[in-house]
Amino acid sequence: MLSSKGDGNGNGGEGNTIPNLKKRSCGCVKDDFLPEESFKSWSNYGKALLQTKTRLKDRFLARSSDQLELNDMRARSQNEMKKTLNWFDLIWFGIGAVMGAGVFVLSGEAAHDLAGPALLLSYLISGFAALLSVLCYTEFAVELPVAGGSFAYLRVELGDFIAYIAAGNILLDYVVAGASVARSWTSYFATLCNHDPDDFRINITSLTKGFNHLDPIAVGISMIICVIASFSIKGSSRFNSIATITYMTLMVFILVAGATKANTSNFQPFSPFGLRGVLKASSVLFFAYVGFDGVATLGEETKNPGRDIPVGLVGSMMVVITIYSLLATVLCLMQPYNQINRDAPFSIAFQAVGMNWAKYIVALGALKGMTTVLLANIIGQARYFTHIARTHLAPPILAVIHKNYGTPMTATIVMTAANCLVAFFTSLDILANLLSIATLFIFSLVAIGLIVRRYYSTGVTSDSDRNKLIALLSLIISSAIGLSILWALNVNFWEGYVIMGGVWFFATLGLQLTVKQARKPKLWGVPLVPWLPSASVGANVFIMGSIDGASFLRFLVWTGLLLVYYFFIGLHASYDASKDDTKLVVNGGGGGGGVSATSEAVELRAISTRST
Repeated sequence: MLSSKGDGNGNGGEGNTIPNLKKRSCGCVKDDFLPEESFKSWSNYGKALLQTKTRLKDRFLARSSDQLELNDMRARSQNEMKKTLNWFDLIWFGIGAVMGAGVFVLSGEAAHDLAGPALLLSYLISGFAALLSVLCYTEFAVELPVAGGSFAYLRVELGDFIAYIAAGNILLDYVVAGASVARSWTSYFATLCNHDPDDFRINITSLTKGFNHLDPIAVGISMIICVIASFSIKGSSRFNSIATITYMTLMVFILVAGATKANTSNFQPFSPFGLRGVLKASSVLFFAYVGFDGVATLGEETKNPGRDIPVGLVGSMMVVITIYSLLATVLCLMQPYNQINRDAPFSIAFQAVGMNWAKYIVALGALKGMTTVLLANIIGQARYFTHIARTHLAPPILAVIHKNYGTPMTATIVMTAANCLVAFFTSLDILANLLSIATLFIFSLVAIGLIVRRYYSTGVTSDSDRNKLIALLSLIISSAIGLSILWALNVNFWEGYVIMGGVWFFATLGLQLTVKQARKPKLWGVPLVPWLPSASVGANVFIMGSIDGASFLRFLVWTGLLLVYYFFIGLHASYDASKDDTKLVVNGGGGGGGVSATSEAVELRAISTRST
């Protein structure tokens, strides 16, 4: 039997036992994958399918609760993750998760074609947009320090269905990103060894183009990272810290060496493509800042979430913004913007000033950076998948935490296997085209969820305030979409931008002045609510306007596949599991222990009837 008593801050303890949880043996049986009542027999499954409409209505409207995510969901993993991380670990995890090879690739295109020397401003603008998302994530991560990250946050505030669609898309991005980084690792390793990028890959001419360069090194490095991530989160943290500190040392060397070849005349003209070019470059460079969301999944393994998570997440992002801005400045001082190479800007820049040997330092730095990004990627996606499995939207065997190591070993191995399969066959060109809008989609939803969390609480918010909240949120989202469409269509109608921007401003102002906040953060909160989360929604949706239409099509196709799984399996599994949660509350079996009958009734209403 497992205990699920907590201290109110997401920390586990001894106390109430959770019924109906069985210890798993080494072998796998059907109940490890589909233990729910709907799948006990074909007859039960047929009845469940006939109730799809009713069950969809129940799950679409249902919202989880803090108590359910912090205690009952975590209890389904049988064992607890080990709380060994502090703010120092999280800072280095944050830096390691974000700073990979992206800055070495994206800077070239952005400087040469879009911003010129104003690349510095583009990095600052995109960094500020990323920081807004970091702040939104941080408040959630402090109050809901669980492995599910944004999936858990959205379950509580926007409902089970929206959380599932969001999580399914970001898991695809995790796999594609992991495979891309692993293949890039091989390319940079080959360069470091004075070989062409494909020299260490196996060419099979009988396979389809784009899938015929097999990459055993990508599989090998992924498996090594999997081993590190599986056995100890503290060991993973030490490895990440050492690799990231080494990487930062190389970055400082690049900055100092580049600064010795600086020529201030290369900063003229400063913004050759104007404001539009700077903003377009910001949209491209935003993707150099993604990855921090994986750090939010480490909440269960953090000793003091209220202190460590804000320092770790916000501190690491500030460091990344500073380093990126300095690198952009040095690059544009070393060469005229129209001579900066699109694909290998730093290597070619050093070569142009007579420092050809520096390309090895750049390659080594990129290799170190990609190693930590790959580690953070595998750690993050495993914890996402673990919490999804706790809700039974994925097979519950993936929710198990290893008794001795305190890590989600099963989920780590499964997700690594997916990464390896994709990385072994699929070329970088194809992987690059698979990256979707999921990350921006999730960032937007988390910001919306934060506004909902602050301004709506069942039984507290009046009907009038609820209706105003819905109307004003709709205006904020609509105006952001309008701005994004104007930008995507390259419309030079400034009145349209003023109108859409005005709608966003007055809707946010209306939210501040006319709707009473339903709750205040207990430990750490985003300042200037609703302005900062509203600005985060606007920034993320606006950046979506720079993404090609094919990415939106891929997003819709993948979402369609997710819906097929949901309607035939996930909906019925999660529906049955939610009824078990209700029984736990009725019997007093879940939650923080020692709750009264009144609080049990309130919790039951929160689980079964709380709606958006």
